[in-house]
Amino acid sequence: MNVDYIIVGLGLAGIAFAEKLLENGKTFVVFENNSQTSSLVAGGMYNPVILKRFTPAWNGHEQLQYAMPKYEKLQSKLKTHFDVKFKTKKAFNSIQDQNNWFMALDKPNMSIYMQSQIEKTEIAGIICNHGFGTLQGTGRLKTEVLINSYKNYLRNEDRLVEEEFVYENLKVGTTISYNNVIAEKVVFCEGYGLKKNPFFNYLPLNGTKGEILNIYAPELSIDFVLKSSVFVMPLGDHHYKVGATFNWTDKTSLLTEDGKQELVDKLNKVISVPYEIVDHSAGIRPTVKDRRPLVGTHPKYSNLAVLNGLGTRGVMIAPTIANSLFNYLENKTPLEEEIAITRFN
Repeated sequence: MNVDYIIVGLGLAGIAFAEKLLENGKTFVVFENNSQTSSLVAGGMYNPVILKRFTPAWNGHEQLQYAMPKYEKLQSKLKTHFDVKFKTKKAFNSIQDQNNWFMALDKPNMSIYMQSQIEKTEIAGIICNHGFGTLQGTGRLKTEVLINSYKNYLRNEDRLVEEEFVYENLKVGTTISYNNVIAEKVVFCEGYGLKKNPFFNYLPLNGTKGEILNIYAPELSIDFVLKSSVFVMPLGDHHYKVGATFNWTDKTSLLTEDGKQELVDKLNKVISVPYEIVDHSAGIRPTVKDRRPLVGTHPKYSNLAVLNGLGTRGVMIAPTIANSLFNYLENKTPLEEEIAITRFN
């Protein structure tokens, strides 16, 4: 088999790069062994405002403007629905929170998303004594639906190989050979699996473990994401996703009682209605110490590339950096310094 590209990994980054190749008539094959679960267990939310500090997320507005038409087109292509739009309400903990909200409205692009009125009406089942700030233009991707639908699409196109990628079998020269595949370039989109990649494991991908609960709360009825010390995200039929923990030391995807208890303790301070825990999941987010993606080519092998480090905002970031990497590889367009892996050379 001769192709232009081999893609290793099929999370949000892998899908975004595959779509970029298809847009430009490039051939490829994807290797995916389902070892990394961060995209599957993630909340999948997109929100260009950091609600802890009421500051704009890095390039958040521009990323959303680029990404959302891509996802809309992908829904049509896959004949499925995975983009759910809703508002986000931040529960204020103090008067100072309210003041900070109003001050943030003057920052660039923030008034596009932040409503100027503070909502002081009590919402049944939610504990909040200082009102809510409302964000519009937010939502979530059902990442599991997206990824599984995209896998089926690739299977039907004979572009998916569902097995572990064995680095020792990769032969790098003017062209690249891997088992029976000859390719021009390889792009590694492995998430935290990058730590096992002998070509790119020198990069400072820290990885942050996150645990999430799914709950059933029959007396809670909200159609927005509630953001407090945890987020509470509606899934339909009184089911909600609750998250998430941040563990910088545990690098496994194993469920922990400590993580579960942390979420329960925080949730009990956010909602006042009974609930049942339906599911508990965990994954390792591909985070970087400077909170910027890892994009670029190997210092010795220019036909080996990496697309990683999406962190907690992968839904927003993936299409933009996939576009940047493609233009770098195909058109020699320089990468932005803040995403280029050369910053760690």
